[in-house]
Amino acid sequence: MTKFRFALTAFAVTAFIALASSSASAQATRTWVSGVGDDVNPCSRTAPCKTYAGAISKTAANGEISTLDPGGFGAITITKSITIEGSQGQGYGSILASGTNGVVINDSLTAAPGTIIVSLRNLSITGAASTNASSGLVGILITSGKVVHVENCIIQGFKAGAARGISDRRTLNGGLLFVKDTIVRNNGGGGIVVIPASGTPTLTSSLDNVRLEQNGETGPGTGYVIGGANIKGSISNSVASRNATHGISAESGAKLTIDSCAVTFNGSNGVDALNAGTVIRISNSVVSGNTGAGLGLSGGAVRSFGNNRLLGNGTDTNPTNTDLQQ
Repeated sequence: MTKFRFALTAFAVTAFIALASSSASAQATRTWVSGVGDDVNPCSRTAPCKTYAGAISKTAANGEISTLDPGGFGAITITKSITIEGSQGQGYGSILASGTNGVVINDSLTAAPGTIIVSLRNLSITGAASTNASSGLVGILITSGKVVHVENCIIQGFKAGAARGISDRRTLNGGLLFVKDTIVRNNGGGGIVVIPASGTPTLTSSLDNVRLEQNGETGPGTGYVIGGANIKGSISNSVASRNATHGISAESGAKLTIDSCAVTFNGSNGVDALNAGTVIRISNSVVSGNTGAGLGLSGGAVRSFGNNRLLGNGTDTNPTNTDLQQ
């Protein structure tokens, strides 16, 4: 009987320890970061973490990292579905990325590549550095994942390496990028670039109320460019201004729709269609003051609905075709 009681007690102790250990290591659906937090904390609201990288390991897939107060919360690599909320009402989540990428989205080494859904909201992502050479590389680099939402963010100052604001280089079919209410400015190269690293995957990007300003500070840089035979994009209610190369462009057979945009004062063409098979459709937009052509027909086609305003460009070119409005 004594042996039985001892064995039962030992079993109970073991079970309690296992349960406590499991509870301690369990990931929370919502975690928190604070400028005065610590990454050894559980990332709860009362014991927040210090960085987004520290919080993500303690956040369950499909969970959310919230920001308690203003601060710099560090660069991060995301490999699972998650939302990072900069919490504009409380503060503004900042990522300073000198010498590296601000946010990397890459689920290529998981059991199901190309499936995660990531939302980035109310974030300031800056390639802060004293010189261009030591600046950040890419604000948001997407190499693998299904859907990426970027909402109410500022992405600026990435001037080393690839030197892009957002770079979508996914190679699997079906990738989606949505950018809304966001400013992408003062990056060394392109503002938002959707060009696969290899192959001809199907990728779609949609921009609404986005400002693409002064990109290409250290080299060629277009405000928004998509490229590839199976690449589709749209941009609406947006501004592309003072970019070093084109304001908005498509190349290598991509299909792009532009509606209700202002494309002004860019260093080359306002809107550019490069290579055979590329088609841009433009409506309700102003294309003005660009150094090159208003509509650049570099082997592709620009189709207008006849309700655009082109004036004051280096050359105020006519569109390839004028389509009927319905």
